[in-house]
Parts: sequence; C-alpha cells; structure tokens
Amino acid sequence: QVQLVESGGGSVQAGGSLRLSCAASGYTYGSLYMGWFRQAPGKEREGVATIDRGGTTAVADSVKGRFTISQDYAKNTLYLQMNSLKPEDTAMYYCAAGWSWSLVEANYKYWGQGTQVTVSS
Repeated sequence: QVQLVESGGGSVQAGGSLRLSCAASGYTYGSLYMGWFRQAPGKEREGVATIDRGGTTAVADSVKGRFTISQDYAKNTLYLQMNSLKPEDTAMYYCAAGWSWSLVEANYKYWGQGTQVTVSS
C-alpha cells in the first residue's frame, strides 16, 4: 500500500533553514501528484506547496520566495526546502499524494504521519 514517511523536521531559530524529506513507497512514484501541507495548533491544515509529474510547482503566498518543493524520481522522494523561517511557520508538516495538482487538502488521498517544525524568535 502507499506509504509516505516524512523526516527532517526540528527546532530552528528565525531566519534559519530546514529541508524536509518524504520517502514514498508502495506505488509508482510519479503516478500521483505530491504536496506539502502544514497544521499549526488550533488551526486548520493548509496547503504549502505542490508539484506535478513534470516538476511544475506551486506554493502558497505565505511561503512564496522562501520555500521550494522538489522531487527526486531516482529516490522516490519529495523535498521541501524551507529558508528564512519565521515563528509563524511553526507547525506539523505533512506530505501527501493524490490525483490532482492542488493545494486543497480534499484532493489528496494518501498522507504521511507528519514531522514537527518549530521556529523560535
């Protein structure tokens, strides 16, 4: 079955960087669209970035210019490079796979367990 495993989260000071990884298995990588979502305490889960099979990306306005989504077909892995981190980026970050190039949660069927990112001021 489809399995998504995130890693790379942690604690960092404002202005710092982290790179999240999502290892995918159980299906042919590239047959599904991939995305990153995040959920802060007390808030709804929101779309952060998405990438299609050809590498075309879209990112939320809140992270534009700071976050970059990419993927490595050889490693079946999705990445999220996060630079210039802010305290408001603190959240649980989730990797997701689905059949639509979208930042809408409902368009994704498969989800990882999440990795925590904490940014201190």
